[in-house]
Amino acid sequence: MPQGMAPRAEISYLSAMRIYKDFLFEAAHYLPSAPIGHPNSRVHGHSFRARVVIEGQPDAESGLVFHFDDLTAAIDDARDALDHRLLNEIEGLEAPTLERISIWLWNRLQNRVPGLAEIQVSRDSCNEGCIYRGDAPDVRQAAE
Repeated sequence: MPQGMAPRAEISYLSAMRIYKDFLFEAAHYLPSAPIGHPNSRVHGHSFRARVVIEGQPDAESGLVFHFDDLTAAIDDARDALDHRLLNEIEGLEAPTLERISIWLWNRLQNRVPGLAEIQVSRDSCNEGCIYRGDAPDVRQAAE
């Protein structure tokens, strides 16, 4: 064993860790709620960046919170549904705001990604984004 490396059995994880994977997609959309004549009322496109964050204890044997190959497979399915699409035509994204795209991704990934902690969606060219951390009943009720 290389000098300075602890044997696998001696590694203990005292707290949860967060891992993440970013992905990009290109898509068009329009906002049905935008006033007539506003640029957002017309079809336009964006380059989107999304980040999927997982929280958990690393496995004692593998040292992994979640295998990145499995995360990539789950993300690839979601990306394929969004990339080079008109988002308004996707069920659940008829009014595709950053907030709704974040929730849509959460709903798409939550059963495939144990420990899902956060979804971030941003449009870097606009310097804006959304961070979603799952259902928060108190916050959702206050916004309704």
